[in-house]
Amino acid sequence: MPNTQTCPICHQTQPEIQTIPYSALSQSLRTSIQFHTPQINEEDHICLACFESARTESFAYQLKNNQRELTSLEKRVIQTLHDRETIAVSPATIDETLTVGQKISDKVASFGGSWAFILSFLGILVIWIIFNSVALTQQHFDPYPFILLNLVLSCIAALQAPIIMMSQNRKEAKDRQRSENDYMVNLKSELEIRTLHEKMDHLLRSQMHTLMDFQEAQLEILQKIQNRT
Repeated sequence: MPNTQTCPICHQTQPEIQTIPYSALSQSLRTSIQFHTPQINEEDHICLACFESARTESFAYQLKNNQRELTSLEKRVIQTLHDRETIAVSPATIDETLTVGQKISDKVASFGGSWAFILSFLGILVIWIIFNSVALTQQHFDPYPFILLNLVLSCIAALQAPIIMMSQNRKEAKDRQRSENDYMVNLKSELEIRTLHEKMDHLLRSQMHTLMDFQEAQLEILQKIQNRT
């Protein structure tokens, strides 16, 4: 029969291999657990479910030290830490499937901000003015002062401006989503690194205590050998 341990938090009995010694936890986790379970001892073992809950609560407490309320992004980070899931999002995932209107607005915005548009537009204007100014034919469809040309230019400007704004708004939303994703990744990394440092400090302290015990035992053995000689 495998050895079992009873978790002092949820009072459920689990195989020892599925529990974690309370003495092996970092100081922040020990403080969080002891706050809710004062009767816990150094020899106790806690189950993995209670460990994850205490770990999540410890992360939330660290964030609340900097501000009063947790934002939705920070709550998502804590949830991913609890579920041990990745939070980074691929740029290809952010570039969602575009609708027909979004594709058109992107193409219009891309073409409207290029030299091809400027040169082609200037060419059309020059041809229009020359055709309606030079007396090569009497059938001028838009004679001076080019009222029809002004109407066409006004219509193009009125239609092009909101289309370009739609493309810019979508790109701003995409940039905002990228910045939020970067913030969550950085926050999760910071919390994980902080926890890792606490674990390393705890490991060093425990190992130092063990090394001191070994050193004392070696000194006692050497002392006994010297006494025999």
